[in-house]
Amino acid sequence: MGADRRRHGRGRRVRGVALLGCAGLLAGCASMPDSGDVTAVKASKPGDSQVRVYPVMPRENAEPGEIVDGFLEAMTGDDPGFATARKYLTKQAARTWRPEERTTVLTAAPDRKQPEPSSRLESPGLVYPLYGQQIATVDGRHAYRPVAPAEYSGSIHLVQVGSGAEGKAKEWRIDSLPPGLVLSESDFQRNYRSVNKYYFASGRNWVVADPVYIRQRQDPVTRMDPVAQTVKALLDGPTNWLKPVVDSRFPTGTTLKKDVKSLTPDDQNTLTVPLNDKADNVGREQCRKMAAQLLFTVGDLTPTRVEQVALQRSDGSPLCTLGENQKENFVADPNAGIPENPYFINAGGQLAELEVAAKDVGEPQPVLGPFGNGVVKLGSVAVARDERYAAAVTQDGQDLRVASIVSEAELPEPLVSSKGKRPAERLSAPSWDGRGDLWVADRDAAGPRLVLVPGGSGEALTVTTPWLVDGVRIEALRVSEDGVRIALLLGKGDKTTLHIGRVERHGSGTQRSAAVVDLESVAPRMESVTSVSWAGPSRLVVLGKLAGGVQQVRYIQTDGSTSAAGIPGLNQVQTVAAANDERVPLVASSPDDGIVRLQSGANWQPMVEKGKGTFPVYPG
Repeated sequence: MGADRRRHGRGRRVRGVALLGCAGLLAGCASMPDSGDVTAVKASKPGDSQVRVYPVMPRENAEPGEIVDGFLEAMTGDDPGFATARKYLTKQAARTWRPEERTTVLTAAPDRKQPEPSSRLESPGLVYPLYGQQIATVDGRHAYRPVAPAEYSGSIHLVQVGSGAEGKAKEWRIDSLPPGLVLSESDFQRNYRSVNKYYFASGRNWVVADPVYIRQRQDPVTRMDPVAQTVKALLDGPTNWLKPVVDSRFPTGTTLKKDVKSLTPDDQNTLTVPLNDKADNVGREQCRKMAAQLLFTVGDLTPTRVEQVALQRSDGSPLCTLGENQKENFVADPNAGIPENPYFINAGGQLAELEVAAKDVGEPQPVLGPFGNGVVKLGSVAVARDERYAAAVTQDGQDLRVASIVSEAELPEPLVSSKGKRPAERLSAPSWDGRGDLWVADRDAAGPRLVLVPGGSGEALTVTTPWLVDGVRIEALRVSEDGVRIALLLGKGDKTTLHIGRVERHGSGTQRSAAVVDLESVAPRMESVTSVSWAGPSRLVVLGKLAGGVQQVRYIQTDGSTSAAGIPGLNQVQTVAAANDERVPLVASSPDDGIVRLQSGANWQPMVEKGKGTFPVYPG
């Protein structure tokens, strides 16, 4: 059977499946582990990647409903070329079906309604309407896009075709079907895994993560193993959403060398990647950047971490190599690798630093300068990634200032001010990107805007935001380290939702401009989102509530897919913060527990007592 048990409409029978002798079963699939004794099973556990689905051929004289059920279940398998699934199709449909074209993800496997007579004069037969609840799609470039749960409808059309030596016997086969694959969420999670491809930010020397989904095991269509699939996806270019703001250093037309289906690191953890002749004549510096894209992309794909990549020309001669110790040359944050500690606002409205990894954090001391000496009370802060400066919004939300936190100085003049009537309608918490630019939202109902301060000290620019209309307001924002993506909490009415926007920049100096465009809903199944923080190159930590559920802290990928990593519950959380280094503890603030941290393998632990601090943030 498929990896999750289908509901059965009228006239459908629940079919038992034993793995032994499955050739004699009705049309369908059997799920079995990769190893161990053969046993009878009903379904795989949701998301269980160790379960394999072995499709079963249609039996002779199978009823139309059996053909439909068998095909739907055969789509969840991964036999080469989906050969078994194609046996349920007419010869013409088998030739034209493109399972790699797209994948439609439903909450559960599609159900079929009772058949209806076909109205086709040229090919009379039966139509089986399909229905379910759609939650996502994956396009031909492997990009995952979530959608708010919506009714899915499709149809499968069957005709009778000749079989046997003279073609006199008639067998039901499918001649029209939905495009690509239609899978349940659990079947999708079992068959696919999320990986990050990496490209260079346009005009910059640092890489940007581009998450996609590839097959967990061998791809049925390309016959490639997961590493080769991922390298192929990288060479095919960025996803359509990210493409306008990134570049690939691979020459146009570069592919893996013909017939390369598997890539495996050697005993020195070096991955050799043979390329076609399009890359034969690249220069050393360009080759290093190509290798950087590969090393960031494949580093964690194999059981042992890839420490070096070696590129080969089409004749097998070496092109260039790049090792793990050179990756730091291709990141936006020059301070990457330096241990990160969070900051917070203490009970006196001052900025102070916490030692998040220390066993006993002691009494946190305020920073130097005007943000630590109490001359102004702070409401929200963002610490620059080099930890020499901070941006702070005053407690009343009216003014944004930037000042040193490592030396004494006078209180500077505001860089941005709001005319909003109430604190909630004034400035949001600020955020720094890896370019050193500072971002803040003015939530003034009379003139909402998104503001960029170049270098944290230049003249403030109003960012183009075509979506900031019709009562939409920016409640909070966090910019990625690479500076080409921005996480936004957008409010409208009594709902606050999470979106990712693409940052496009143009010109320089006085002609400089920026826009945030093509917003994507990241958590459409969440009823409300209260806090968000970047937690790695393509992962967010989000505080929110599922529809009809309770508040929770969870990880979400920037493409909207849910991360498998779980987070223990915490009562009445107000804000949550993470570092780009995923090994660094999460921190959160709660009116019941004060400021707490979550270290790997532990539960939430107190750092600052209740009432003595709020608004924890990591640099960025």
